[in-house]
Amino acid sequence: MTDATINISLVLNGEQISSKKVSNGTQAADVISEFKAEKKSIVAVLINNEICPLDFPLTYDARIEPIFITSKTGSSVYRRSLCLLLAAATHKLYPDTRLLVGHSLEHGYYYTLDTPVTQQQIDAIKQKMQELIEKDIPITTTSITFEQAQSLFEKLGLIETRKQLNFNCTPTVKINTLDDFSDMYFGPLVLSTGILKTFDLMKYEDGFLLRFPKSSAPDKIEPFQDQPKLFEIYKSYKEWGRRVNVTSAGSLNELISSRKINDFIDITETLQQKNISKIASQIISKKTARVVLIAGPSSSGKTTSAKKLALELQAMGFMPKVISLDCYYVGRDKTPLDENGNPDFECLEALNIDLLNQNLIDLFEGKEVIIPTYDFHSGSSYFEDKNKLSLKDNEILIMEGIHGLNDKLTPKISPELKFKIYLSALTQLNLDDHNRISTSDNRLIRRIVRDSNFRGKPAAGTIQMWPSVRKGEELHIFPFQNNADAILNTALDYELSVLRVYAAPLLRQVTPLQREYSEARRLLSFLENFATIPPTAVPQRSIIREFIGGSAFHY
Repeated sequence: MTDATINISLVLNGEQISSKKVSNGTQAADVISEFKAEKKSIVAVLINNEICPLDFPLTYDARIEPIFITSKTGSSVYRRSLCLLLAAATHKLYPDTRLLVGHSLEHGYYYTLDTPVTQQQIDAIKQKMQELIEKDIPITTTSITFEQAQSLFEKLGLIETRKQLNFNCTPTVKINTLDDFSDMYFGPLVLSTGILKTFDLMKYEDGFLLRFPKSSAPDKIEPFQDQPKLFEIYKSYKEWGRRVNVTSAGSLNELISSRKINDFIDITETLQQKNISKIASQIISKKTARVVLIAGPSSSGKTTSAKKLALELQAMGFMPKVISLDCYYVGRDKTPLDENGNPDFECLEALNIDLLNQNLIDLFEGKEVIIPTYDFHSGSSYFEDKNKLSLKDNEILIMEGIHGLNDKLTPKISPELKFKIYLSALTQLNLDDHNRISTSDNRLIRRIVRDSNFRGKPAAGTIQMWPSVRKGEELHIFPFQNNADAILNTALDYELSVLRVYAAPLLRQVTPLQREYSEARRLLSFLENFATIPPTAVPQRSIIREFIGGSAFHY
């Protein structure tokens, strides 16, 4: 027999603030009243370290912690709910038009319709969204049968969503409903539309942007800052995906189940190598370039990309020499500290800028230099004769590191001598019609696999430090991406099916007693959308080998 009451502990910032007994079946929203003034900014809860919606019924003893809209997780709940609101409004106005989500762009998601988008349509959709917000309509989550889900998505014209059901055949399917419209999202949503007051729709290229607030300023939309180079890369890959008829997880899973995946692997690897070859040709055509600076966020594949680019340059008659900016760390005792008093290895001042620039000047003047070596264990820098380096006329230097696009890294070097490359793991795949694949999630899964394989770090450890990594990227990498002479997309549209083989067992080892549990469960749920591909199918020179091992390159 089920007990009439259950024990609840209320937690804030990891610390218990009170405890109480409540009736079995009480909704989570009803037990967070103690937060009073802050209650309006709570969009979800952590229940025993698992993220749940506010209407989740409590049926067991639990630790409950509020998730505020000002947090990364809370901001995700808000954005996901906005996506449902947009889909519902669009369906009400244009029921026979297909709405497709694209990639993220400057605090927004890019959407297209299957017909050309007009400003009049955008204005109408925005007005309908505002009407639904003013009505404060409940957003509910329910379970329906597999057969009912098939019928629902076919009726709504959600082609990719319907297709994906064939590869995750559960007896029941969770759906989210707003008024008379239902859809499927992968995570908790807010309780009602009245919360979703801060948003904007903006015409952009052939579609429009659903713009949302930053977590640090949830009540306002920041001025738009365009990223045209990145968008053009995404657009070209999206067009390529449509041509080869692989645009979603469902499309990819169809190839795997029909045993046609090996051809697709060859095609994607060839496309990526072709783009690296194009960049090599750009470098050569500049003629004055003596140093290639490669930058990109964590796990974007900088090391392998540098090696593959070096091979292309060699094929064109040049002799590249590859070094890492990590060699120029000043040493642990000289590294600036972050706000928590820890060494900030990601700031520009952690590098010996003066020595780097003098080395480059000497190299370009035909002199020989000794490249420093940094020992990560001792935290010290030293010099060895074996690291002597010089550049001949047909030799070019390739340097990879997070600050490569920042001109403050090489202020003494003429722009004519530099060629800058930005790397982004920007998959063109969606999960389905209305659920996108986050570039950050792709990189985090890569990082989890690599950290386990080569550094012995458990998944919880990688998840724990990821917010710090992301903060460093926001400060030191993303602001400079438009400075790049070329952008290389390092994502391979089959990779998540390979990475799942490694990442899923690691994520399952994160326990409900760890704060990283909610993120581990979210990533596991995400990976379940992909059928697996055996690692033996991955070519030895693939970027994926940088993370799973077995590469033909030496790191």
